[in-house]
Amino acid sequence: MTIIEQIYTGCLAQGAYYIQSGNEVAIIDPLREVSPYIEKAKAAGAKIKYVFETHFHADFVSGHVDLSNQTGAPIIYGPNANPSFNAHIAKDNEEFKLGELTFRVLHTPGHTMESTCYLLTDQNGVETALFSGDTLFIGDVGRPDLAQKATNMTQEDLAGILFDSLRNKIMPLNNNIIVYPAHGAGSACGKNMSKETTDTLGNQKANNYALRANMTRDEFIKEVTQGLTAPPAYFPLNVMLNKEGYESFETILNKGTQALKPEAFEAAANETDAILLDTRDPQIFARGFIPNSINIGIDGNFAPWVGSLMTDIRQEILIIADEDREEEVVTRLARVGFDYAIGYLKGGINAWKEAGKELDQIESISANELAKRIEEGVEVNILDVRKNNEHDSEHVPDSQNAPLDYINHSMTQIDTNKTYYVHCAGGYRSMIFNSILRARGFDKLIDIKGGFKSIKESGKFELSPFVCPSTMK
Repeated sequence: MTIIEQIYTGCLAQGAYYIQSGNEVAIIDPLREVSPYIEKAKAAGAKIKYVFETHFHADFVSGHVDLSNQTGAPIIYGPNANPSFNAHIAKDNEEFKLGELTFRVLHTPGHTMESTCYLLTDQNGVETALFSGDTLFIGDVGRPDLAQKATNMTQEDLAGILFDSLRNKIMPLNNNIIVYPAHGAGSACGKNMSKETTDTLGNQKANNYALRANMTRDEFIKEVTQGLTAPPAYFPLNVMLNKEGYESFETILNKGTQALKPEAFEAAANETDAILLDTRDPQIFARGFIPNSINIGIDGNFAPWVGSLMTDIRQEILIIADEDREEEVVTRLARVGFDYAIGYLKGGINAWKEAGKELDQIESISANELAKRIEEGVEVNILDVRKNNEHDSEHVPDSQNAPLDYINHSMTQIDTNKTYYVHCAGGYRSMIFNSILRARGFDKLIDIKGGFKSIKESGKFELSPFVCPSTMK
């Protein structure tokens, strides 16, 4: 019996893999919390034999160290890896047996210099699956700019190496092989990933822009490096944790899920430099929140936004969450290396209110109400906090683009004497923006519910001509 299961985590656009043959299991690129893999293997009467890592991940903290410590399974890296913990550094083409299956190491540097794919061969010797990490995605390849500092190379140097890896190691493989990448659409590890999370290699050779058969090395370098935006600030810090190791997840979870009554929560906020992180729905947050707290809703791209906006993974965090979701918040923080949550508000915002503590609010209005105010002659300054390409694709004329991604720069464009009506695409990012700036003393920001989607659907606003955000044509 052979099982290949992709365990996909949408908020990180990340795919981990559980592969079982007989009573032996391999895990590839596990998430930080490892108990689900252990329990799954135990339920199947199997033992985890290997923990394969495709490279030192930048966008999340792998569970490799905890999983190895708890199961005794060795951590396997490809050539050029130099972790600070015990691991087996495999040679190119080295093979590992798993029941009736065989994994073969394909060293494919370029995204990083240790990047490695694992080629799976079945009991009949047929090559059936490629676990491609961040080397090959569906519709894209790994960005070549993340390992520049570590390798003393330019992104063009790394792109050239990636070209060679793809042409020499992956493209010669048979078309029927199933590609299982580490990420899908939404990940910052590539720029053009498909929403599909698996495909045949043959389809990728036919449809992936980076695998064009007639593509020259110079063309590849130009196309792969074109349009890359700066990676999130937490990426190198996650690489460090993945390379050097970390505290066990159980320790982090126990520390972060300490229940603090309102008085103790308030004392902790006053006695530390902890960020007050409110993870509730943006509109619920707007109606009443602890002053100076920041809203990043758990039901959205929570972990990537935490990682993008908090520059120090050692930042202490106090959590405000919906009841019974505190453990989920701590878990998702730990997935991107934020291990310093020091407790949560017991009883949530209701307990805070019942204790007579102060609350703040952010005004939030509908697109229809915005149109009404414009008709009434109210001065309306619209602040669009979407990415530059989203704004350029279609926007309200005369709106000011101040992307959340670059909030420290964006806030310098704001006149503190003016009132701004703030929107993103759907209402998630605008509340993050509003809450951060309100905590910094900006008190003339009004949120537009539902964002640009609601503005467009209202039919009450003239909009700029639409152009495709990826091609700008």
